[in-house]
Amino acid sequence: MRKLYFISFLLVSILSTNLFAQKDITFSHVEPPFWWAGMKETELQIMFHNETADFTNYKVSLDYPGVKIKEVTIPENPHFIFVTLDIASAKAGILPFLFTEGKKKLKYAYTLKERENKTKAQGVTSADVVYLIMPDRFANGDPTNDNIKGMHEGLERDKPFGRHGGDIKGINDHLDYIEDLGVTALWLNPVLENNQEKGSYHGYAITDLYNVDRRFGSNETYKKFIESSHQKGIKIIQDMVMNHIGLGHWFMKDMPTKDWIHYYPDYVQTSFRAHVISDPYKSSADSVKMSNGWFVKDMPDINQSNPLFAKYLIQNSIWWVEFAGIDGIRQDTHPYPDKNFISDWINALVKEYPSFYIVGEVWMGSIPHIAYWQKGVDNKDGYKPALPSVTDFPLCFAIAQTLTEDSGWETGVNKLYNVLSQDFIYPDANHNLTFVDNHDMTRFFLLVKRDLKKFKQGIGFLLTTRGIPQLYYGTELLMDGDAASHPDVRKDFPGGWPGDAQNAFTAAGRTEEQNEAFDFMRTLLNWRKGEELIHSGKLTHFVPEDDVYVYFRHDKDRAVMVMINGSSKEVNVKTERFAEITSRYKSAADVLTKKEFASIESLSIGANEILILELK
Repeated sequence: MRKLYFISFLLVSILSTNLFAQKDITFSHVEPPFWWAGMKETELQIMFHNETADFTNYKVSLDYPGVKIKEVTIPENPHFIFVTLDIASAKAGILPFLFTEGKKKLKYAYTLKERENKTKAQGVTSADVVYLIMPDRFANGDPTNDNIKGMHEGLERDKPFGRHGGDIKGINDHLDYIEDLGVTALWLNPVLENNQEKGSYHGYAITDLYNVDRRFGSNETYKKFIESSHQKGIKIIQDMVMNHIGLGHWFMKDMPTKDWIHYYPDYVQTSFRAHVISDPYKSSADSVKMSNGWFVKDMPDINQSNPLFAKYLIQNSIWWVEFAGIDGIRQDTHPYPDKNFISDWINALVKEYPSFYIVGEVWMGSIPHIAYWQKGVDNKDGYKPALPSVTDFPLCFAIAQTLTEDSGWETGVNKLYNVLSQDFIYPDANHNLTFVDNHDMTRFFLLVKRDLKKFKQGIGFLLTTRGIPQLYYGTELLMDGDAASHPDVRKDFPGGWPGDAQNAFTAAGRTEEQNEAFDFMRTLLNWRKGEELIHSGKLTHFVPEDDVYVYFRHDKDRAVMVMINGSSKEVNVKTERFAEITSRYKSAADVLTKKEFASIESLSIGANEILILELK
C-alpha cells in the first residue's frame, strides 16, 4: 500500500511539473506596446521579450486580414523574438499572435489602433519662440507622485542633485503664465523614466523608452498636457536621446545581442571631440572612440548600427509623435550616434510627418562644424545630413561676448556682425535654433554681470534677428547661476511649490527689477508673435560704426529697424547711410515704449541700449 501511494505521488508530481513547464508564458515586454493602421510606413517590427523563456524553437503565426509576417528574428539571446509585419492594407483591430513550440502555445492580442483624426506634428518655425523647461525644477503640481514605491529616488528638495518634485501637472497648471509671457512652444527636458540610483532629475539617463517617469505623471498625463497646450496655441518639443540609455534600463540586464551596447561590459568614455566626425584627416581610432564611447558611466552608449535596435529607435520616436501629438523633437548630443542612422531616423519621421520639426544639439563653436549637420549642406565627404535645424552655439557665444568684451575690430558689436556675415555657410540659417543660454550653460543674466541694460540688449537681439529663438525658464525673472555646477543653473522656479517664500508667477511676487525684465520680455514676445517681418522678413545689416550695430528686418512694404549701442555713452546716429532701406520712410514708433519719432534722419540711442523701431 505504501509503495502504491509513493508511485501515485510520484506520478502526480511528474504530471504537475510537466503541466507547469507547459504553462503559457507571458511577455515581460512588448514594444511598441501598440501601433496604428494607416501609417505611411507599412513595415512594423514588434519586440517580444521574456527574461526566463527560451524562444529558440518557437514558431510565430498570425491570421489577420491585410497583415503578413515578413520576418521572424530570434537573436543570440533567446529571451527575445522580433517579428516584422507588413501592415500595408490592415485595418484597426486586434492581431491574434500565436507562438508555438511543440505542444506549448502562447497567444498574444496585439492592438492596431485607428489613427486619431486631429492635427499632429505641427512643426516649429521662425514664427515661434521656444521656452525650455526642466520639469523637475519648474512646479510641483501633484505631491502624491513625489515618492513612488519601487523607484530609486524620492523627494529630496534640499539636495541640489536630488529630485525636487516638479512634474507635468505643475507645468500644466501654469500654462496661463506661459501663454501670457508670449512664447509659442515648450521644450521639456526628457520626461521619460529615469529610474537611476542617483542624479536622475535631469532626465537624460532613460530607463524606459515607452513610459513617462511616474514622478512626472503618466503617459496619459503627458498626452492631456499636450492637448491643453495646443488649445492655448503652444506647441510641444520632446527631448529625445539616440546616443545612450540609462545604466538602469532593463536592456542592461538582458540584451538582445552582444553588440547592443558599445564596448560592453567594459567602459570606454567618448572623447567628446565632435569635430572629429567631419574632420577630413581623422583617424579611424578617433572616429570610433568619439561615436562609440560612453558619455558617462551611468549612460551606456547604444549601437544604432544594429538593424534591430535602429528600427526599434525609429519606431519609438514615431510612436511618441502619434501617441502624444508632439510637434517637434530636440535631439540630444546629435553628432555622437552613428550619423547614417541619424539621417535615416530623421527621414523616417519626416516621411510620416512632413511638417515635423527636429533640432539637433550640435555643441561646437565653429560655424562650419555645425553647418556640416544641417540638411542641404554640400559636404565634401559625401555625407548628406537630414537635420532641418541646428543649435546655433556660435551666435550664442557671440551675444554674450559682444556685451562683455571691449569694443574692437573683431569684438564688441562687431562680433555680432562678423558671425552673422558667415551665414552663407548654413543651408538655412533662419531655421537655426538661437539662444543665449540653456540648461547646461551659465545663466545669461550672470554672463552679462547682472547688468539689466545689457540683458535687454541680448534678449532684444535674440528676438529680432534671424532664427528660431529659445529662452530658458526663469530668464524672465533674471535667474542666474554658474554652469560650473549644473544644479546651480537648474534652480527651482520660485512659486512652483506650496509654501515657497516667493511666487514669481505673479507680478506681486516679483521684485521691481524682475518685473522690469518680465515686462520687457512680455511686450517684445507678444509683439513678435504677430510680426511676420521678424519671422521671415529679409535681414539686412550694416557694418557697425561708433560701436552702434544697425540692422533691418524688411520686405517690399514694411521695415523694422534695430539699433544696438555697444558703448557706454549716448550716440547720435545719422541714418543717411541706411538710405537703401530708410529712404521710403519718414517716421518711426518704438516697439517697446510706443514713443513716436517724427523724423528718422537722426536718431539718438542711449548708452548700452537697444532700440526696436517700426518704420512708417
